[in-house]
Amino acid sequence: MEYFILFLPLIGAILSGFFHKIIGDKFCNYITSIFVSISAILSIIIFYNVILNNYENNILIAKWINSGNLQVNWSIKIDALSSVMLVVVNLISSLVHFYSIGYMSHDPHKPRFMAYLSLFTFAMLTLVTSDNFLQLFFGWEGVGLCSYFLIGFWFKKKSANSAAIKAFLVNRVGDFGFALGIFLIFYLFGTVNYAEVFQSVPLYINIDLDFLGLNLNAINLICILLFIGAMGKSAQFFLHTWLPDAMEGPTPVSALIHAATMVTAGVFLVVRCSPIYEYSEFALSVITTIGMTTALFAASIALVQNDIKKIIAYSTCSQLGYMFFAAGVGAYNVAMFHLFTHAFFKALLFLGAGSVIHAFNNEQNINKMGGVRNKLPFTYMLMLIGTLALTGFPMLSGFYSKDAIIEFAYLKGSSLGYYAASIGIFTALMTSIYSWRLFFKTFHGDFNNQEIKINNIHESPMVMIVPLIILAIGSVFAGYFFKDLFIGFEKSYQFWSSSIFFLEPLSNEHPPNWFLFLTPTLVVFSIPISFYLFVKRKDLLVYFVDGNRPFYNFLKNKWYFDEIYDYIFVKSLKKIGIYFWKKIDVLIIDRLGPDGISNIIKILSNKAVKFQSGYIYQYAFIMLVGFSALLTYLIVK
Repeated sequence: MEYFILFLPLIGAILSGFFHKIIGDKFCNYITSIFVSISAILSIIIFYNVILNNYENNILIAKWINSGNLQVNWSIKIDALSSVMLVVVNLISSLVHFYSIGYMSHDPHKPRFMAYLSLFTFAMLTLVTSDNFLQLFFGWEGVGLCSYFLIGFWFKKKSANSAAIKAFLVNRVGDFGFALGIFLIFYLFGTVNYAEVFQSVPLYINIDLDFLGLNLNAINLICILLFIGAMGKSAQFFLHTWLPDAMEGPTPVSALIHAATMVTAGVFLVVRCSPIYEYSEFALSVITTIGMTTALFAASIALVQNDIKKIIAYSTCSQLGYMFFAAGVGAYNVAMFHLFTHAFFKALLFLGAGSVIHAFNNEQNINKMGGVRNKLPFTYMLMLIGTLALTGFPMLSGFYSKDAIIEFAYLKGSSLGYYAASIGIFTALMTSIYSWRLFFKTFHGDFNNQEIKINNIHESPMVMIVPLIILAIGSVFAGYFFKDLFIGFEKSYQFWSSSIFFLEPLSNEHPPNWFLFLTPTLVVFSIPISFYLFVKRKDLLVYFVDGNRPFYNFLKNKWYFDEIYDYIFVKSLKKIGIYFWKKIDVLIIDRLGPDGISNIIKILSNKAVKFQSGYIYQYAFIMLVGFSALLTYLIVK
């Protein structure tokens, strides 16, 4: 069963990528979708087997590397953590595959697109089922490569190519840190296998290493290097700039990669490495700080964006921040719970946005929408469910997972925990505001598009709507039905016992009642306020956005991160490159190297040409001189 889960998406990718001219476009669409769907069904069976029977397995596919002390296998590791990720990856991927049949129906390169989706799914499955860091890194780089292909799928668009390159390069920064972390793990422990590394960690907690002239604790250094990799893949503060630009890819790509799978790989890495992170208080504090900063930062930018996909992209960035600061306060199971519920409602929002974009003939500016709730009734209701779940409306999935993160941060009892909880509450309020801003400006108010008549707006086909309905069901019920399994004090410890390590058990106390009701109250009251500001009295916001408003411009320009990075890195490196090209390469290397040698040969050849005059007396003279020189040499010798 496990073999089918892993290899069916790969087989679908090969068939669609290499044999589409033989089997046809339509067959490619359905064979890839069906194979991933079978993988999803089998993943659900595995998940329930883990829940009911504590099923665990480590299936050897092949012996991969056997060199000296380095013994690495390619395996399929099944435990609670990998089973959750299998369900998330395969279920969302299968729905995205079917959705893409309708969304990409007019694209002439559908087989290539479906092949990329399936190949990406295979790489992500390889990542989450690994039992060693090297296989994890293989899958890690695989999803990075496939994201490059998918973001730049419409390669004739310059913006799509630029976004793909940006995503690839920014992730290389994080991956460099990740690779150093793996090298250090092998240097310190002599192995890269999870079981052996995690078992040996307590023996090395007091070991210091000389790193870049600094004497650092080895476990702290490993944790920070691994987290740098997670920051890049999960678009955390400083390494986040690629995620919004990645919206240049087709909308199904956004739903698959940037909502439920690739961007959650960083969270998965930190949770998988909980036996290491639990011995590094410093690293956990860094993760908490970066996570809550990302949550606040991304939510603030989403408040003023007008591109429907970029708003949801910044929302993803913000929610990933929640997951990280949950892991940072030691609540790894809560981080996984939010990852699980977030996959449903964020994929629902992305695919719902795709349905809106499809209806508006590829228009993505929410200021050019409005007044179409009656024209798009299914999309309207489904995006309403997704918005409620994202904002943490009571009794929906986001309510259970997001509020649990805030509560466990509060129960941490440290100053950093209280600060993270405060940031989490304020971010939840901003999340509600920008989410309802998107929803109301898209569906309510007046129809604002001058290029399309409202009568031409139509609902998406059922092949796009049905995946949204399934995601909506998950967005409503996933939190309620799985809360005890993921974060209940008795069930969750039993469920996670083999895959998450807790040095100290999480607090089982309850926060004060006022704290429990604070976030849901703010979320509920933000709905009528948002409706009043964004539909009824839009003129009230003109003062904040008109003219030269520094704070608005600061948010609108995304805290000027792109401009700062462009100035510090791009322009400075370009100047250095131009200097070395003109001064070193051209004036020194070329002048003294190939150009200099070619000039000498040219001069000598020009001189030699003069001997080929065609006059017999000159040839006779040269022969006489040569004979005289030879005769002189023989006599002297």
